[in-house]
Amino acid sequence: MNWIILIIAGLFEVAFASCLGKAKATTGTEMYYWYIGFFISLTISMLLLMKATETLPLGTAYAVWTGIGAVGTVLVGIFVFKEPAAFWRLFFLATLVGSIVGLKAVSH
Repeated sequence: MNWIILIIAGLFEVAFASCLGKAKATTGTEMYYWYIGFFISLTISMLLLMKATETLPLGTAYAVWTGIGAVGTVLVGIFVFKEPAAFWRLFFLATLVGSIVGLKAVSH
């Protein structure tokens, strides 16, 4: 169950990073809504990470959490913010995914 909580925490990390990107691209009242979304997503992500680390090893949980956030944020950058999807960027993204899977596989 804590692995599921950790995955959800990682998705909220993607959400708070995405909110920062959207806030940067907007002005006025809309910008503040994105910052509110950032703080809500950040809070939920941290609380879920704390819950997951009650039974999962801290180092593994943190690495998986940041990995999910990094992979998700890169994908949001490519598909939402139209960032480049160069070969080497995707190659290293794939190695990151492999590392996350490997950490989960060797964790007790």
